[in-house]
Amino acid sequence: MKKIVLFICLLLAAIACKKSNVSVTPVTPPVVQPPVAGVEDILKTTATFPMGVAIDPSLLLNNKKYRDVILKEHNSLTTENAMKWQAIHPSENSYNYGGADYIVDFAVENKMRVHGHTLLWHAYNPTWLNNYKGDSTAFESLMKKHILEVVGHYKGKVTSWDVVNEAFDDRGSLRKGSTTEGSIWSTKLGNDYIARAFQYAAEADPKALLFYNDYGQEYSPSKLRAIISLITDLQKRKIPIHGVGLQFHININSDIAGIESALSQLAATGLKIHISELDVNFSNFQKNASITFSDANSMAQKKIYKQVMKSYRKLVPPAQQFGITCWNVGDADSWLRSAIQQNEWPLPFDDNYLRKPAYFGIIEGLKE
Repeated sequence: MKKIVLFICLLLAAIACKKSNVSVTPVTPPVVQPPVAGVEDILKTTATFPMGVAIDPSLLLNNKKYRDVILKEHNSLTTENAMKWQAIHPSENSYNYGGADYIVDFAVENKMRVHGHTLLWHAYNPTWLNNYKGDSTAFESLMKKHILEVVGHYKGKVTSWDVVNEAFDDRGSLRKGSTTEGSIWSTKLGNDYIARAFQYAAEADPKALLFYNDYGQEYSPSKLRAIISLITDLQKRKIPIHGVGLQFHININSDIAGIESALSQLAATGLKIHISELDVNFSNFQKNASITFSDANSMAQKKIYKQVMKSYRKLVPPAQQFGITCWNVGDADSWLRSAIQQNEWPLPFDDNYLRKPAYFGIIEGLKE
């Protein structure tokens, strides 16, 4: 009976987390570099810090190749979608822990770290939340109850949390308003909702490490300044914050100088630094049918992955190196194919979970 209940929960979680279907044709990369004969470098033993991956519970349950790569290569797991509001809090008075529990139990069984993602975000929220009627007091109670419930449910099992995700736009302004790019939290609760969210998370699990997570620090100086200002303010007020996540959804032409500037300036805060959602795309998020997995693109991707590893090791002191997490396992699992509605190859493993040149760029960057 217990197995049946678990399976039903997993099916519900898979539906809640399911990405939109995309009619793209899987492409096997033309260049897959084999490992050196007699040598087996793998991510988790080559790195001196945790090497993580964001995962989907339905793939973990149903795809043996997916599961095998995770077990072999990684020692830290992030819940890609299974802990977002739409998946875990689908109606006002119910929580769906099926998919997230499966990931956490898998991690505990295999002695892997779990990073929870995310407690508050402006996107991926259920319809009931977007339509919720209530004054600021009601929204405050709603936010607090959600954080205490979810963090409390995983107390002692989830090491760390992205408490607030993507609070700033590219101009460095706090997201507000009712548009898709706005945030219900700042609109209803004001600018200081972030501080209170961190306080509630610390109340629910005083031992958990609490992170602010965002993208674009490497290309938007305004956003980088806003994030540093937020961190500085929280630190001055002794609000518990332990780390910052840099997503690094970057591309093969990304500016390494910008990446290194972001790493250096955020490391100067003294917080733990997590490259939290790493992938390297070919298209720069533009729909372009002419983009292919060519040798030139593949080698450019390898170079970027290698440089990110080297920059992280060089610029982030070892005590602050929380780890590097790729945003899912193989190319077919990436959010990008749904987001831009075309083929993309942003991850270290291909559609068949074979190591790409990008994988060996990571290994080289971890060793040099």
